[in-house]
Amino acid sequence: MLFNSLQFLAFFPTICLVYFCIPQAWLRLRNLFLLAASYVFYMGWQPAYALWLLGGTLVTYLSALAIESSHRPRLRLTALCVGILLNGGALFLFKYYDFVAGMLTTALQSCTGADVFPSFPTLGWLLPVGISFYTFQALGYCVDVYRGRTRAERDFFTYALFVAFFPQLVAGPIERSTHLLPQFRRVHRFDADRLLTGLRLMAWGYFLKLVLADRCGVYVDIIWNNMDYHNGGSYLLAGLLFPFQVYGDFAGYSFIAVGAARVMGFRLMQNFRRPYFSSSVGEFWHRWHCSLSTWLRDYVYIPLGGSRHGQRRTLRNLLLTFVLSGLWHGAGWTFILWGCLHGVLLCGERVMGVRGRPAAGPVRAGRVMLTFVLVSVAWVLFRAPSLSDAFSLLYGIFAHPGIPYHELGTFIAIALALVLLFCQELQRETGYRRQYLPRWLSSCLSVSFLSAYTLLCGVLSSNQFIYFQF
Repeated sequence: MLFNSLQFLAFFPTICLVYFCIPQAWLRLRNLFLLAASYVFYMGWQPAYALWLLGGTLVTYLSALAIESSHRPRLRLTALCVGILLNGGALFLFKYYDFVAGMLTTALQSCTGADVFPSFPTLGWLLPVGISFYTFQALGYCVDVYRGRTRAERDFFTYALFVAFFPQLVAGPIERSTHLLPQFRRVHRFDADRLLTGLRLMAWGYFLKLVLADRCGVYVDIIWNNMDYHNGGSYLLAGLLFPFQVYGDFAGYSFIAVGAARVMGFRLMQNFRRPYFSSSVGEFWHRWHCSLSTWLRDYVYIPLGGSRHGQRRTLRNLLLTFVLSGLWHGAGWTFILWGCLHGVLLCGERVMGVRGRPAAGPVRAGRVMLTFVLVSVAWVLFRAPSLSDAFSLLYGIFAHPGIPYHELGTFIAIALALVLLFCQELQRETGYRRQYLPRWLSSCLSVSFLSAYTLLCGVLSSNQFIYFQF
């Protein structure tokens, strides 16, 4: 069930109404209702794959109990490894097996001669939506229990709700057990101010998705799907618009998720903090997809040694972490190279000491523009169907200059959306918060304006969110 579908617009108010109608004393019943609603939400896409979600939940639930009940370090480690292998194994089969099988087949046939070595069989399984998100969230919980940062949850249904909570189930934020699990043990009362805050976040998310992302996507898809018929000017414009498409799409989902949870009284972590105002690639990753970048920091980079063993080891750990980040996004060489490029840029910044140099005024503005260019080049790899297409587009920008293909209506909608985005992000970046109207009235006006603008200029065709494929 997509957030930008009529089904969700009927589903969400119904869930909120029933949730708050259940007496506050019946907290367990409230949680069971939310759990059932979350599975209904997930089964709206492919009902059978709810079994994989349930299976992964059961495995990590039992693994955490085994970790906590074991007094011997070796048994605790064994229980953790079993949970990681079973849950991670399911992710590998769905997402990476066919890619690895294809690489092995190609490698063996190139060594032994074409068609001499039989090819590895492929599965061709449809990837369950959001599997990378809820798998990482469940694995993080097991590691937290192993490290003693949280107690193992005894109530299976409460833990299952933590894994399957519908606002953030299919595209994050990837929540931590220490943050979200305790919220299911508290009573959440209806609050009008919180309702307006949540609706304002949701309205902003719908604007980012339907107006900014999907309008940019119309142009970007035309260029990428018909590269032979366009010139370098069109390539350049598509390359500059895709960063805003992917930001509007993913940040839009995150704002809707955070807003929907806020309406019901739950607080999810902020996943985006104005990433295109970053003055370095390192700062970009502190602002972009914060739940994933902090997850990789805490569960991959720091266990590898972090920055504790000299610069050479630090650079190695950074590169390995971002290769994994690329693989998390997809089983393909474009994603691997995208992760490698970010890793190399981060290593270069660390060697040059960029992280320790604060900048302001024109210097910072120049660094922000340079960072945007570097990130945009990397986004070409992220969007490209293949490495050859990515290099063709980058080469064509300089080799075949010309006037870009354009549609006046689409450009006007995109330009207005970018102006509104810039003003909103600049206000938050500078901390300008002067209020001329009462807060409730300001929220009502914001929701009304954003809703009207989205209905007038948005693409109302229920386009899937980009990050659903991960």
